[in-house]
Amino acid sequence: MFETGPLYLENLNATEPEVVNQGGTSSGKTYSILQVLCSKAVSEPKRVITVAGQDIPNLKKGALRDMERIVDESDQLRKLVKGYNRSDRVYTFHSGSMMEFNSYADAQDAKSGKRHYLFVNEANGIAYPIYQELALRTTIQTFIDYNPNAEFWVHEHILTKAWGEMRLIISDHRHNPFCPQSIKKKIEALKHQDPELFKVYGRGRTGKIEGLIFRNWFLCDDVPKGAKFIGYGLDFGFTNDPTALPGVWMQDGELWIKELIYETGLTNPAICRKLEEVGVGRRDDIIADSSEPKSITEISNGGFRVDGALKGPDSVKASIDILKRYKMNITKDSTNLRKELSSYKWKTTKDGKTLNEPVDFMNHLIDALRYVALNKLATTKKGKYVFS
Repeated sequence: MFETGPLYLENLNATEPEVVNQGGTSSGKTYSILQVLCSKAVSEPKRVITVAGQDIPNLKKGALRDMERIVDESDQLRKLVKGYNRSDRVYTFHSGSMMEFNSYADAQDAKSGKRHYLFVNEANGIAYPIYQELALRTTIQTFIDYNPNAEFWVHEHILTKAWGEMRLIISDHRHNPFCPQSIKKKIEALKHQDPELFKVYGRGRTGKIEGLIFRNWFLCDDVPKGAKFIGYGLDFGFTNDPTALPGVWMQDGELWIKELIYETGLTNPAICRKLEEVGVGRRDDIIADSSEPKSITEISNGGFRVDGALKGPDSVKASIDILKRYKMNITKDSTNLRKELSSYKWKTTKDGKTLNEPVDFMNHLIDALRYVALNKLATTKKGKYVFS
């Protein structure tokens, strides 16, 4: 019905009531679990399947997007899908089964509804009382996945159960036959940059990420009305790295930041179309990676106001220092930015000495933010950065 990897069979053949998928980045765990749930939806009649995430924006940019791709790429599966209600995020199947994608505000909210199968996606973003209520109302099997940045309720309440009551599957990018070689190479390079990040993202082992650069960020619902627009940051990507665009506003001395674009495969004409789609005005300031002058010229020729970031020998450290001086309010729908901020850390030497250089990993939106900081929140004087 669709191409699968080893994680699909591991999860499909698991008979334990709770199946835990602990994995590194690009291991394919979410994709494989969704494939398993599709198989169950078409082969088992009248099943109710719930995919639960920490919030709707996170589901839309993650599990739900994966589900859409699984259906789109399988002619056979599309014939077995009866319909998709986009507003309610519910797939229905000709077997009478349904798959819903939902988030829950609290434990009381999670008491509504029962199901046969439950998939708790990125479980470290979901409170344990919510999981308890969902699991209590699941009759057949529960799947859980997460990146193991640090221990949380799964380690305390699930992995301590007897073998047979639960199953732990640990995976990393080597178990994903569809992961591009360039991404595998970048993940493996973490081995020499930061052993702790490599342990978590490269090998799927439980870690404790210390030395995070930004701890001055908080979640907010949206950018407040009347906030002063500062600028957009633009970091270019293409095949494997995403093109990233956050918007930055200021109110009451605080920064308000919203992720607007995070997508691979965008040519410069496609970036121009995306800028229009997300509401970037022709006279709005966009600060882009100055190492790509051709892209800056092409997007400028497309009618947008784009300048290169004012980079210098100490610009990375300087831009980080600028951003650390503000309280940063990150909108809840900025899911990729939230992930980047949760793992962006300083490099360390083998003997544990911290260096004034960040690990170059999962930092596309952060780099774009730094460009805004360099051009719009600081001034330069004889090659030195001065806080404004």
